[in-house]
Amino acid sequence: MTFTVVTPQESDYKNYYLLRWQVLRKPWNQPIGSEKDDKEESSWHFAVKDEHGLIRGVCRLQDNGQGIGQIRFMAVDSQFQGKGLGGILLEAAEKKAFSMGFSTMILQARENAVPFYLTKGYQIIEKTFLMFDTIQHYLMKKDLK
Repeated sequence: MTFTVVTPQESDYKNYYLLRWQVLRKPWNQPIGSEKDDKEESSWHFAVKDEHGLIRGVCRLQDNGQGIGQIRFMAVDSQFQGKGLGGILLEAAEKKAFSMGFSTMILQARENAVPFYLTKGYQIIEKTFLMFDTIQHYLMKKDLK
């Protein structure tokens, strides 16, 4: 199977946000719309498509100022997890951040995703918040080179 990272086009956004909701919000009974925030328009969006043009993974890069980028809303279709799509997305976002002059990348990792980010060079800074009373998050950081 072949996967390609793209910048979502207008026609992709319905499925882009649907995947974010299905993976990151629906299992915790959160409403449609909770997968978005007020930084959507000012951020860079990435999607991984399969050879049929279907979106199988997504993430967003936002500018936090002072040379710091943040990965948000990383989600991979459950049927495609463990196939390298998260790494493909992360690499694309990091390359974009570096090209924009960012020196540091941060993210809030769900506890089950911490091992993945550790393998990608991120370090745990601190245990942070508990989302939906069940999902522990950790602030993680990586220096971009």
